[in-house]
Amino acid sequence: MELAYIPSPSSGVLYLGPVPLRGYAFCIIIGVFVAVWLGNKRWIARGGRPGTVADIAVWAVPFGLVGGRLYHVITDYQLYFSEGRDWVDAFKIWEGGLGIWGAIAFGALGAWIGCRRRGVPMPAYADAVAPGIALAQAIGRWGNWFNQELYGRATDLPWAVEITSSSDGRVPGTYHPTFLYESLWCVGVALLVIWADRRFRLGHGRAFALYVAAYCVGRFWIEYMRVDEAHHILGLRLNNWTSILVFLLAVLYIVLSARKRPGREDVVEPGAASDGEPVSGDGAGGAAAEGEAVEKDEAEPADAGNDAAESSDAKKDAAEPADAEKDADAAEEQSKDGAGSAGKS
Repeated sequence: MELAYIPSPSSGVLYLGPVPLRGYAFCIIIGVFVAVWLGNKRWIARGGRPGTVADIAVWAVPFGLVGGRLYHVITDYQLYFSEGRDWVDAFKIWEGGLGIWGAIAFGALGAWIGCRRRGVPMPAYADAVAPGIALAQAIGRWGNWFNQELYGRATDLPWAVEITSSSDGRVPGTYHPTFLYESLWCVGVALLVIWADRRFRLGHGRAFALYVAAYCVGRFWIEYMRVDEAHHILGLRLNNWTSILVFLLAVLYIVLSARKRPGREDVVEPGAASDGEPVSGDGAGGAAAEGEAVEKDEAEPADAGNDAAESSDAKKDAAEPADAEKDADAAEEQSKDGAGSAGKS
């Protein structure tokens, strides 16, 4: 008898009156908001404008959802197109089933479109949002808990998850909560990327590549524990092979990028400095702008004095013709008076 375990929700849907609130969708929505919030803070710290991350996310998120669903449906096509299955279920994304590999690939495509429209470098944007994506995955994995899916082998550990549903081939019992393992791993990946980015000033997409590589390491052993139906190649699940391939590509990118473009981008969003925002994460741009403002304020009194002097000279010049005119009239009067006196005498 198990003394402790993680209970599963009796239903994956909560109702707010007549409105259904699905736990899986709710977790994804919260994850997206967290990713945009953290990405925006990191983007501003690097010298970008507020709101740019959200504007690009408008492209990246829908593309990511479509890509994640496509990857899941293609790699698990038997769940939707085999005998006795309804292909319409392939569109029911709220019931679960998003492949992270497809979500990242298509999400990157959407982000690239958004970056092109905003005129910002895609690698810098990817670096800014990388930890937020990891946290979004950590939150989104709890959607699997609501749906009682993607659990591991049977276990009687105190933190085992209890599965009560018997639909779709499930066998009630207690199992390894792989959704929890992956959620905790993703939190660790986010913290790792934030630390490494500050310590080594990662740039040109290397922070994002570190996130990808670190996630793949965790996904490999977590995937190895899962017991849900999946395609196998040479004894390994398809996602294990995907993790290996993507990990190698991410590490290769980090090595080559560090050699070709060391350091971090000086400017991540052209024109942001003209808005009075810093052009780099260390605040140097902000300090320079503040210094310029102080110099300008100090120069203003001198300029004001010069303007006053110029105004006085102008008034003096304008008055000189009038004074000369008055002197000429006075001389003429004196001449007339002298002539009159001579005549009288």
